[in-house]
Amino acid sequence: MGKANQAKLKKSLGLFDLFAISTGAMFSSGFFLLPGLAYAQAGPSVFLAYLLSGLLMVPAMFSIAELATALPRAGGSYYFIDRSLGPMAGNLGGFGVYTSLVLKTSFTLVGLGAYTSLFLDLPIKVVALSLTLVFMLLNIFGAKQSSGLQKMLVVTLIVVLTFFMAQGFIYIFGDMGAAKLRDTYTPLLPFGPMGLLTTIGFVFISYAGLTKIESVAEEVKNPERNIPLGMILSLLVTMAIYTLGVFVVVAVLDSAALKEDMTPIATAGEAFMGWLPGQSGLLLLVIAAFAAFASTGNAGIMSASRYPLAMSRDRLLPPVFSRVNRFYTPGVSIIATSAIVAFFILVLTADEIAKMASTVHLVIMLLVNVSVIVMRNSKIPSYDPGFRSPLFPYIQYFGIAVYGILIIYMGAFPLLLCAGVFLLAHLWYRWYGRKNTRREGAIFHWFARMGKYQDPGLEWEFIELLKEKGLREDDPFDHLIIETDILIKNRFLDNYSKLLTQVSKSFSKELEKDPEEIETAFRQKSPIDPSLLYPNVSLLHAELDHIQRPKLKIVLSRKGIKRDVEKGGIRSTDTIHVFFFLVSPAGDQRQHLRLLVRISDILERKNFVEKMLECQDEQQVKEYLLHNDRYVSLDLASDSPAGEFIGKKAGELDLPPDTLPVLMRRKNKVLTPGRNTILKEGDSLTIIGSPKSIDQLYKKYK
Repeated sequence: MGKANQAKLKKSLGLFDLFAISTGAMFSSGFFLLPGLAYAQAGPSVFLAYLLSGLLMVPAMFSIAELATALPRAGGSYYFIDRSLGPMAGNLGGFGVYTSLVLKTSFTLVGLGAYTSLFLDLPIKVVALSLTLVFMLLNIFGAKQSSGLQKMLVVTLIVVLTFFMAQGFIYIFGDMGAAKLRDTYTPLLPFGPMGLLTTIGFVFISYAGLTKIESVAEEVKNPERNIPLGMILSLLVTMAIYTLGVFVVVAVLDSAALKEDMTPIATAGEAFMGWLPGQSGLLLLVIAAFAAFASTGNAGIMSASRYPLAMSRDRLLPPVFSRVNRFYTPGVSIIATSAIVAFFILVLTADEIAKMASTVHLVIMLLVNVSVIVMRNSKIPSYDPGFRSPLFPYIQYFGIAVYGILIIYMGAFPLLLCAGVFLLAHLWYRWYGRKNTRREGAIFHWFARMGKYQDPGLEWEFIELLKEKGLREDDPFDHLIIETDILIKNRFLDNYSKLLTQVSKSFSKELEKDPEEIETAFRQKSPIDPSLLYPNVSLLHAELDHIQRPKLKIVLSRKGIKRDVEKGGIRSTDTIHVFFFLVSPAGDQRQHLRLLVRISDILERKNFVEKMLECQDEQQVKEYLLHNDRYVSLDLASDSPAGEFIGKKAGELDLPPDTLPVLMRRKNKVLTPGRNTILKEGDSLTIIGSPKSIDQLYKKYK
């Protein structure tokens, strides 16, 4: 439906939102339902299965954090697998991870119905279906509103479970005694190492919520910091509660009863929280279960719905699934996902769901580790993750091997069910997806290093992602503009070659390099030039050895200078009015790209060329280029609020600590004010700083 429907998702999720989405998604069926079923396979060592399963998530976590900070797009694992291995693999991965999330969400809502039945005489599936409708509506009205509920639920959950574990350990090492504890945990491995290994795979789905961060990456503020930090904090907290909580449950409950118990946490709590009045101990744990299941059900629908959205954007599903409503959420995808959740609630059992979901999840995590290896080896310059996986590629190889072993030990039945899902996905791709996609994965860039085919469209897509992510905090863009030489040419130098020679000589004096080397570097074609060419504007750039930092020069020509250009294979001659010449250190290609795409953002401003040519001096040009929420320009007049600066030194002004006076226009001269520069009546002072501080200055002095 036009532009509105293809709008980008709103960036509204911070670090605590991510922690809540991920942590809340993990504390439900894995903790409140699975311990009994897992105990039947591993015996007392089940708490070790939870601990080891969490540790085995680390390779996938590092890989996901790298991919999500490089490619923050809705769709998570699907998007990563598609862009690395190609659309056919992406189609299989998308259907696989979507199936895993939907199954886990269905299981979660059934579990919520089971805990509800401890107090209310209501049919379990009726409760589960009703809650599916509630969470569907919450997600339609916005990710921020949905994550607000998530944070409240997760805080409640962590507080109650911490109290549960504290009371459990007091009971175990007090009333119960060490002798009984020793008997309970002897033998530790009644089914041998193979029983423990099988159980590690079985409970692996308990940590699936960790990957839900990736599916909402497009909606994350400051993703390069918040995504890896949110995942690490979430995994640490969840591993601790799982391991210690399950240790308490095994120690307290009778082994025969535990194998059949579908509400083990509530049953364990009754054993040592009886000192609380009435049934308040049980009620407290049921509240925790409600918080856990509700947060997982909510996060499950939120994250699962982003997979049809992403696949629809890539034309692997019909366009209707990519429609974004006025609340900036994919409404059709949310409704369809909720309908499938409801279907699984009606037809599947808990044990079938757990085994199938774990197996599919292991397959996806294996492919995610492969994706990081492919992306790194593709050497695509615009693949620019804010977080890079440590111990690459050894930790990825370890993850691939371990996940493959766990998949084998899951058994034949879940493997057959998963094979059925992947077969249906493959048939759908052959019937619908293949004829609608015209792209390849990063693996072709790896092949290109051996003389094979590569897909240039992937580089343009990653460049667009760089533009959306913007600069990093340590990127020197503001100082680059402040130090830029502006040459305004009104009547002379109408020859492009002469201009290039003059600019190269100017760079040569500053950089102590051969001017011919600089000119040659500017003349070489860059593979990204076509995406950065705009009418009447020329952006030339080069990477040079042995220079310390980027430098920029800008030339304005009202008359215009003729230059031959090539766009889309068509050669023509443009009249250029604005030239940008950027040089960067050769060792930091990705920062060079970020600076280029930041400049290209400025070039896309409405009437850019006209606005630039209206500027009368260097300060006006620089103020226009810096114009955003990090800059303010103050005219110093005695009858204005900024008049209090007159007569003071620039270094003594009462300004917020994260601001800096960088430019000053005095009569017809543009200066860089030093600490001892005395400000005078009629001066114009440009200050840069954080958005919050600049807003304060604007309100006070403008």
